[in-house]
Amino acid sequence: MQRANERFIERLPLRLPRAWHSYACVASLCAICFFLRELAEPLLPPGYPFLSFFPAVILSSFLFGVRPGIFAALICGLLSWYFFIAPQSSFGVNSAVVTAMAFYIGVVAVDILVIHWMQRANYNLAVERERNRKLADNRELLFHELQHRVSNNLQVVAALLSLHRRQVRDEEARKVMEEAAGRLALIGKISRALYRPDDTGQEIGALLDMLSRDLAEAAGREDIGLVVDVPGDLVVEADTMVPLALVTAEAVSNAFEHGFDSERKGNIHIALAKDDDGMLRLRVSDDGRGLPAGFDPDARSSLGLRIADVLASQLGGRFMLTPSASGGAMAMLDFPARR
Repeated sequence: MQRANERFIERLPLRLPRAWHSYACVASLCAICFFLRELAEPLLPPGYPFLSFFPAVILSSFLFGVRPGIFAALICGLLSWYFFIAPQSSFGVNSAVVTAMAFYIGVVAVDILVIHWMQRANYNLAVERERNRKLADNRELLFHELQHRVSNNLQVVAALLSLHRRQVRDEEARKVMEEAAGRLALIGKISRALYRPDDTGQEIGALLDMLSRDLAEAAGREDIGLVVDVPGDLVVEADTMVPLALVTAEAVSNAFEHGFDSERKGNIHIALAKDDDGMLRLRVSDDGRGLPAGFDPDARSSLGLRIADVLASQLGGRFMLTPSASGGAMAMLDFPARR
């Protein structure tokens, strides 16, 4: 309702299809005010000739502009002078009439000028608001185009790495290049899905669900159950989303690779919550075969775990890998919600 009122005020003064329509409305308004003044005549003490006519001038100026307002002031002034200022039913002139009319002219002139200045300021504000809206639309368009190009470039680099991987004979090098290509493609996909031009946070539950299911499809493990548990009202800052999503991807990929062999089925549970102390806590747990015997959590031999450590440091938090209560493994990331 408030927005509708703002849009109506921004359209003032009204532009009717024909100019005479405005003057006809003003004349009708003056006639109504004259009728009301006639009805009130027996109830009023002597004087008050302009009592009902000031609203007619103000409304006319407010709705139709300066010229219709002046027209209303002229009609109302003449009606007051002829019918309600002694000697009545005449345009007699004396000192009392001159004083009354001077007072009337001064008041309606101030009313019309104030309304005119207000509407000019309102018009300029509406023009500036429309200009800002167009600038914001252009900014959003350019932002999306930039994001699209950056994401496409990352996809191209990932594709080039995959092509070069085919020419590498060393199996270890091929694996490293394949992982690098996959991570670049993942970063491009996350970047395209995440950022907004206003740099506000986004609901992350849907993103983690999409990300985990894409990883399951890429790994050919759609037989693994995936559960994402994130509060619906939880939002994360834009510059936190990519590191958080990448850590989640590393943890889920690690669970697919090491927790479940080709014949073993199970479940992966992804949970993200915010504590009262302002810490975000990510938990990626599985019921797979668990950590190998003699696993040292401080020895990061895996490239993926080292990457997760670096990303956790960027977030100002800590990444850990421990046994889970279900017998599998649990990846934990704790970091402050606002850095």
